[in-house]
Amino acid sequence: MNALEILMSKRWVVKSQEKELYYRVKDDIGKYKTFLSEKLGYHVIVTPYFIKLEKIPAKPENWMGISGFKEKMEYIFLCIILMFLEDKEAEDQFVLSDLTEYVQGQWKEEETDWTVYKNRRCFVKVLKFCVDCGMLKVDDGNEEDFYKDGSTEVLYENTGISRYFMRNFTIDISGFTDPSGFTGEEWIGMDEDRGIIRRQRVYRKLFMGMGIYRTEDSEEDFLYVKNYRNIIQSELQAVTDCTLHVHKNSAFLVLGKDCRMGRCFPEENTLSDIALLCSTLIRGMLGEEEITCPVDEQITMPLQQFTGVIENCKEIYQEGFPKKYRDMTINEFVTAAMQYMEEMELINTDGKEVCIKPAFGKMNGVYPDDFKLKREEKQ
Repeated sequence: MNALEILMSKRWVVKSQEKELYYRVKDDIGKYKTFLSEKLGYHVIVTPYFIKLEKIPAKPENWMGISGFKEKMEYIFLCIILMFLEDKEAEDQFVLSDLTEYVQGQWKEEETDWTVYKNRRCFVKVLKFCVDCGMLKVDDGNEEDFYKDGSTEVLYENTGISRYFMRNFTIDISGFTDPSGFTGEEWIGMDEDRGIIRRQRVYRKLFMGMGIYRTEDSEEDFLYVKNYRNIIQSELQAVTDCTLHVHKNSAFLVLGKDCRMGRCFPEENTLSDIALLCSTLIRGMLGEEEITCPVDEQITMPLQQFTGVIENCKEIYQEGFPKKYRDMTINEFVTAAMQYMEEMELINTDGKEVCIKPAFGKMNGVYPDDFKLKREEKQ
């Protein structure tokens, strides 16, 4: 992986955690700064302690939260911890009780009761996230003991890099009342540079999204890709092993075999396999003319029909799945598969119908005809 791929894949590279990688990225990143600045509008932060690429999406996507967080409370805890660390210098130490008292004092909307197991569990998850990210160091104790006993003490050390976790904004955001205000915030006041804005928006969609689809809202961006596809392709090949695929109504950035730039599809997990197998079944339905593909290449079908595809997938291929998925009930299996597909922007649903995105049909998969026999031989 080159420096660009590494920084696209990681939140940041912390010197104390990955010293060799830090120096490799630091030595290599210079050759990509012009591309990042001009094409994506991204800024690289290089300090003696870490290196970070400020990755800003063209628009928020389903998968852009912190994957380990499931509760709103966990994001609130994270923000309060960042506030707590803001007033501390690097290498300052503090004990867990100082932090828990601070949280209780700051969260005015709801009383934080540390005798409630759920609150302690969520808080420990956030603390472990901060340690894993390199924002905190554990000098003594174990935060997991806080699960069992809310009075457990742990000695932490502030590393100083938490101040860079949130990105800097170019304007005053205190007047924002909903998340839409943050979309394109860095382009405010650049109306005379609409060409630059469009270019950076297009590259961000290619790098940070599943693809670009031709819709009424994205017509301008899609035409840019279509008209400048050769230029975009040559620029991409100069910095990474990616290929631009442009179709009638969609465009995708396809990574080479050895290219890694964060989360992409397909992944090396069973849910990704299930999505690929379902794609093959849907292709079969198109071939049998059970369904048709409209002009915009986005297939819509009733929710019941789509869940039937997933159920069929389990029935046909479950012998190839790990025990966890073989033992799931049909409802559990369908729910897990659909949640994954929505998260990966392969489908969206309103609860009555399912819209299958062109990315779903971009790749498909099958098990070999003798996969059942091979599985039995392994067992």
